[in-house]
Amino acid sequence: MESVTLIAPAKINLYLEIIGNRSDGYHELIMILQSIDLADKINVQKSSIDRIRIRCDNPQLPTNKSNIAYKAAALMTSEFPEAFVKHGGLNITINKHIPVSAGLAGGSSDAAAVLLGVGLLWNLGLTQSELEILGAKLGSDVPFCIGGGTAIATGRGEQLSALPSLENIYIVLAKYRSIAVSTPWAYTTHRQEFENIYNKDTQSLAAVHSRDIVKAIVNRDPKEVAQFMYNDLEKVVMSKYTLVLELKEVFVNLGVLGTMMSGSGPSIFALCESKQQAEEIKYNVRKTIPNQDLELFVSQLIGHGIQLVS
Repeated sequence: MESVTLIAPAKINLYLEIIGNRSDGYHELIMILQSIDLADKINVQKSSIDRIRIRCDNPQLPTNKSNIAYKAAALMTSEFPEAFVKHGGLNITINKHIPVSAGLAGGSSDAAAVLLGVGLLWNLGLTQSELEILGAKLGSDVPFCIGGGTAIATGRGEQLSALPSLENIYIVLAKYRSIAVSTPWAYTTHRQEFENIYNKDTQSLAAVHSRDIVKAIVNRDPKEVAQFMYNDLEKVVMSKYTLVLELKEVFVNLGVLGTMMSGSGPSIFALCESKQQAEEIKYNVRKTIPNQDLELFVSQLIGHGIQLVS
């Protein structure tokens, strides 16, 4: 096998609550993570030259060592040096469909695909659990992106428990191309503004918070899920980026089941009753906001993470 091609789905947060500070400098979180079918395509190919090279069709994305997909490949070369010597370097091509800096884990999903792809090319026989451990060294969302589906995430987001799948529920996703939100900025700002109300006893809360939305997911009830969606980071992001707040208000006024910012934003998504309603909502948002800087997608929730194409 000389190359593999993988599909790397985006994720949305159905729930994001910041509980408190951690000793490692991160936040203690409770999140519900959900894969959607908006996805990048990643090709990982063996190279005769002992180096890592990244290509991408989106000029917004760096192709140097700062790219998390590069970091994933570099991690594999350091963790499995004998395989690196045996098989040589890596050429990685990213066909980008997930918006950049959007709170949709596009970079994390690309990195997850690289981990899986290199593991397959080098015949490492890695389990999903082993890949998740590697992924946690790269970023909090990477472990989830490997298996995907629907999951509750705790700790800094890397401790995962699978939930029943919510696949085939449709959403409309919206993001202004020109607005990029830094995830570290969002969390740091939240800490500066709200640390005084953080809970000190984080361990006792893990099973309490988010239980209403977990019950709704178990019942597979989109209306109930929409009722309990929550994102703590909306407070800081929407106070700075008023266009994001206005976009959410447009969705509310169009009568969707529920709408929320994903992750650290600035993407806004809206749960819909059907694909037909999602298409109608997309059309009406475009009519209401004719700004071509606004990207709009109809997508659906899916029950899987990284998938092998060839």
